[in-house]
Order: sequence, then C-alpha cells, then structure tokens
Amino acid sequence: MESQALQGGGSVGRSKLQEQRDELAREFVELQWDLGGIAYEMASRDYFRLDVLTRHAAKLQQVDSALGQAERMLRLSEDGVAGTCPSCGGVQARGAIYCWQCGKELTPATVAMPATPSPAPVSATAAGGGMPTVQLPETAPIAAAPEQQPR
Repeated sequence: MESQALQGGGSVGRSKLQEQRDELAREFVELQWDLGGIAYEMASRDYFRLDVLTRHAAKLQQVDSALGQAERMLRLSEDGVAGTCPSCGGVQARGAIYCWQCGKELTPATVAMPATPSPAPVSATAAGGGMPTVQLPETAPIAAAPEQQPR
C-alpha cells in the first residue's frame, strides 16, 4: 500500500518522502519487536501457531519492502531521477537500461553506428612547391611529460 503511493509518477517533496520513510522505519521496528515477542511467548509455552507467525511475518515483509522503496527514492532524489518504468511505474535512475523492479527494458536496444569522418580536404598544390598538402584538424596541445627522477 505504501509502496504504491511511493511509486506514483508525481514529484514528492524530500521532506514528505523523508517523513514516509521515518514512519515506515518506526512501523518496521515495532512489527519486528512484536514478532520477536510473539515467537518468544510461543516458545516459552511450547505451543506454536504458525498461522499467527506467518501473518505477522508477511506484514513485516510488506513494510520492509515499502521502506526499501522509500530509501531508494531518497537516494535517487540526491542523484536525480530519470523517470519511471512504463510497465510497472518504478522510479528509475539516469542511465538505467533495465527496470530494477520488474526487469523490463526501459529503452529499446539501438545500435549506434559511429559516424565516419569525411576525408580531410586536400589542396591542389602548396604555395610554390607543387606538392599536395593535407589540412589536419586542430588538436589540443599535448602537455610535456614530467621528467623522471633517476633512481
């Protein structure tokens, strides 16, 4: 339930998202504490009800999942969110190729062919020598290598 609210396409302010994360963290700790207490009480009475333990563990897993989603979104808000998955609506970081939640490809696979540079123009003759010249593209000056100290 909480994770669906977190996955919404709208922009959620950092303070609201932080509040949701804090609330989920409190709920997670409380559920974990309760589950431990229930298991302890059942062990002390030597009578286990697996249906009760399973129900509480399932609720704990739901809250843990929502908490993980909130924490991922907080980290993404620091790095920048690129968008959402078209399949499941999960928030994706910049540069993501596959959805972390459903595994679907986010962008169609395209193979970019590198552009072949056109040949450099050649002048017919140099100024007075009759030899052809090639105009090279300008390059950045190369820094001199630092001198090495003898050992």
